[in-house]
Parts: sequence; C-alpha cells; structure tokens
Amino acid sequence: MRRHSRLVGALAVLALSLAAPAPAVAAEEPAAPVTVPALADWTPASGSYHYGTRTRLVADGATERRVAGTLADDLRAAGHGRVPVVPGGARAGDIVIDVQPSRTSLGAEGYELRAGKRLSVTAATDTGAFYGTRTLLQLLAQGDRVPAGRTVDVPRYKERGVGVCACYIHVSMPWLENLVREMAYHRLNQLLLELKVKSDTHPEANTWGYYTKDEIRRLVALGERYHVEIIPEINSPGHMDPWLENRPDLQLTDSDGNRQPSRLDITRPESFTYYTSLIDEYAQVFTATSWHMGADEYMLGSDFAKYPQILKYARDTYGPDATPQDAFIDFVNRVHAYTAGKGKRLRIWNDGLTGANTVQVAAGTTVEHWLNVATKPSRLLAQGHPLMNAAYALYLVRGGFHSDTEGLYDQRWDPRSFEGEKLASREGITGAKISLWPDNGRGETENEVAVALWPALRHIAQATWGDPHPDDTYGAFVARGTAVGHAPGWRDLTRVPVADGSYTFQTGGRSFTAEVARTADGYVTVRTADGCLEVRGGKLTLNVPLQPGVEAAPRTCDPANTLQRWQLEPAAGGHRLVNAITRMAVSVSDDGRFVQYPPDRRTPAVWHLS
Repeated sequence: MRRHSRLVGALAVLALSLAAPAPAVAAEEPAAPVTVPALADWTPASGSYHYGTRTRLVADGATERRVAGTLADDLRAAGHGRVPVVPGGARAGDIVIDVQPSRTSLGAEGYELRAGKRLSVTAATDTGAFYGTRTLLQLLAQGDRVPAGRTVDVPRYKERGVGVCACYIHVSMPWLENLVREMAYHRLNQLLLELKVKSDTHPEANTWGYYTKDEIRRLVALGERYHVEIIPEINSPGHMDPWLENRPDLQLTDSDGNRQPSRLDITRPESFTYYTSLIDEYAQVFTATSWHMGADEYMLGSDFAKYPQILKYARDTYGPDATPQDAFIDFVNRVHAYTAGKGKRLRIWNDGLTGANTVQVAAGTTVEHWLNVATKPSRLLAQGHPLMNAAYALYLVRGGFHSDTEGLYDQRWDPRSFEGEKLASREGITGAKISLWPDNGRGETENEVAVALWPALRHIAQATWGDPHPDDTYGAFVARGTAVGHAPGWRDLTRVPVADGSYTFQTGGRSFTAEVARTADGYVTVRTADGCLEVRGGKLTLNVPLQPGVEAAPRTCDPANTLQRWQLEPAAGGHRLVNAITRMAVSVSDDGRFVQYPPDRRTPAVWHLS
C-alpha cells in the first residue's frame, strides 16, 4: 500500500517536471589555457589570437628589444620561423612587449598577458616581461592559436630553485645548459651549484671533476639571458676534501693525531684565508649576489669531543661558557662578514644549527632548511633568518632516494611544509628548491637523472609560483607538463649519432673492432671480443673511478654497470669516447693503453668509425 502511494506521487512529480519549462543552466566558463605553472586568474574573451607568417615582435625601448630578441631566438629554435623585432604600432597577429615600471602591482617578476587580434605582454620589469614570453612559448607549443583572454600572473615566492651538487663528480655542460633552459621555461629563477672551478690560485686543489673558468662564464651568461641566477657553493668547513686532499696543513686533526681530509681546521687563521681566497676566485666568473657556504655535516661520523682544539678556540674567543659549536658559528659569521663586504648575501644549510651554541648566526643569513633538528623553522624566522625550504622530501639522490612527486602533489605540498614543522604563513619564507645529490656517483647516469628530474622540476615550479594543486589528479598535472613540452633550445642528450652495429675504431695508428649498441638511457656499450669497455681502477670517489690516467679496458659485459656506458661525442670528423659516469674522454697512452683524462689535461683521441 505504501509502495503504491509512492509510485503515484512519483508519477505526479514526473508529469509536473515534463510540463514545466526546464530551468536555465549556467554556461561552463572556458578553462584557462594549459601552462606550467598554471594560470590562476584567466579571464576568457571571444575569439583567438593567431600566430602566423606575418607575425612581428613589437618592442620600442632597449629593455623591450632585449626581451624580444631572446623570444625571437626561442621562437626560431622551437620551429616557429624567423620573426622580426620592430618598433612602432602593432597590427593584427603581432606580439607586443611592453615594460612599464609604473605597473608596480606586477612586482619584479609578474606580468599581464592579453590575447586577441594581437597578443601583448606587459610587465614592470624585463624579468616579468621575460616570464610572460615563457607563457607565450608554452601556449604556442600547443598550436598557432591562443584563446582570447587575459591573465595577471604573479609568483607567490621570490626564490624558486634547483640545487645541483656537481661536487666530486662532473656533470656535463650540455646537461646543465638544458637545466637552465628548462628552469626558465617553467619560471624557476635560482640554480644553486656546488662545484669546483679549476683554480689558478691553488693548482694543488685541481682534482677532477672541475670546470674551467670559461665553461662557467658561458653557463653564467646563459643564466643571465634566461633570468636564472646561478649561485655557487663551496661547502665549508665540512665536505672540503675536494679542496683539502693535497692540503694536509689545513686539515682538522683529531686527538689521536689523525688528519681529516674532509674537515677544515677552523681554528687556524690560514684556513679562513684559504677559503676566502676561493670566494674571491669564484667571483671572477660568478656574478650572483649570494654565496653559499654549505656549513652542513661538519661533524658527520664524528663529534666535537675528538677535537679539543675547537673547544679551546671557542673559550679563548667567547669566554669560559662557550661551546665547540660556538667556534663553528664563529667561522660561519666570519664568512658572512667577508661576503657582505663583497656585496653578497650568505646562505647555509640548517643542520649545524642545533641550539648547542651561545653565539648566534648573524641575522640576514639565509638558512636552507632540509633536516628536522632541534632549532625549528619558526625559531629561525624569529632569529631574523630568511628561510628557504630545501626539504629532504624534495631530494633526488643518484642510486638512492627519489622525491615522491606524486605523493607531494596529492598532499598539496607547498613551501610552508618543512621537515618537522608546517608554518601557517608564507611570511619570511623565500621559497623552495629541489636538490640533486650524487651520493652514489655511478648509481645512475645523467640521462637517467633527467627522467626523474623533469616531473619534480615542474612540481616545484608550480608549488612556488602559484596554486600547488591546479588539477584534480596528478595524472592531469603530468598531462599539463606533457602538453607544454621542453624548452626551446633543449637538446635531446639521448640521441646516439651512429646506428647499432659492428665498427672499426681508428685513431693515430691504433684501431680495434667492437659492437656498438645503444643503451636504454641513450648511451652506447662498446663490446670487443674480450668484453665491454669499462673504466676501472685508481681511487674511488663516491663509488666512481675519477682518477685521471685510469685505464679503460674490456671487462665482462654487465648491462647494469653504468661504467660500461659511453657517449660518442662528435668531433673533427670523428667521435670522442666519453665515459657516461666519469665524464672523461679516452686517450691513447704512449704504451698503447686506453686511459681517461679531463679534456684540458690531455687532448682526447678522435676515433674514426668505419
């Protein structure tokens, strides 16, 4: 009976609904065009902008012409043809670059983009205008038509970065150049590089893998053109073995008389002079306004009790209540004062700030927080330190831990989420960075690292510029990155210049026959009748044979052995044979052996393949 009455009521409702006019349904607002980082406030309009063969770049002032010149080069590199840069009035199809310092609401890096019959990028600075052109390039990567509309796009955080430890090992210049271009394309602005520049002042420290000054000048110039500040780091007073290996006089000595090649003796005036002389030499090639001294893990695997001279130094300097950590902070503060005198701001890692000290780090020192220790991020902010989030969760370690980008995205991670504490406000937080470390230098090749890097790079770009969760699913966010592709000028470093097959390698009267086969990560194996060519022997650094002069010889073939992977680098009508891990090229010794050397130490053999 109750079922019958429900059925009658339902039929009556249905009849009324069929008789009544349907309610109006609001039209769904068009989605913003796809970019990374995503556009947060897109206002659509009718029509579209069309990029075509008659498109010009309209730029009147010197600043605008500089931005337009870079855009013109990138349009050509992206396959969009040659576009002239012209002054004067714009016509349909043109792209207008306009820098208006009065547009202060856009800040130092924001921009306004309008698309209609023509497309305009307006900013208060050249950096803002440049970022507007990156958005334009991403839109054109998806087609020659851009939906009409307007956006005002301003970053949430000032520092949006990637850290690369090209320390101990050598990361190739093409790989670093790719990184700079990709960072700029995704509006990241800070590359922190821990590396060794070949020293003229201290030639005894020139162990591989250093970079020449000319190499660094070229990289810095690329960074300046693409608005990526490249900040150098020499880690000190710990992790200094690349610089102290041949300087036992500056190595910290423990109570048993053992010298510590990785630890600088901070009690010696000569140590400070040595370190600051390196700062001065780096200033010849780096133009950044910051200096990173690391200052992490000074006592890793040991403790201050093993070095009584450090406590003595602290008490002689700061009185009887001083602690050994005060001597450590004293060294940091002396470096702070030195770099400030050179017009540079100091950056350090946070793990040395344990609270077991009476001397405070100088206010204004930027602290990059990666590890949960007693002194929390909120405390560091209260002490007057700009704070960057460099969380361990954002690490990519060769052959080890990889950041869980999908998990971070799903958690709506943002730069307020530090290891051990989440802050309620963005106040005082400069931004965040992902960090690449070579703890097991042979654990992965550069090309394998790149595969893991690109999703993490796009995620940190999104989380530091705007809404950390613009898409409902991580899969949709990945699709966003796929849609915009790689930066103009990005080089596919997995291309192999020869087909798989049997070749005779010839150079200077020496020859051998080998099977060349491409590896999954874009290198080759070189298989002779006696096995696969491999670098082995000498001193290992981070599990890598980085000693110049070490032999390359056939060994039992092992597909998992990255030291058996080689890059065929085109050169002078032939190819250099460069090891994928050591980044040294093969030369032929006087006694006919194949040996590896840095390219500036011995001219690499050029192999002619037939």
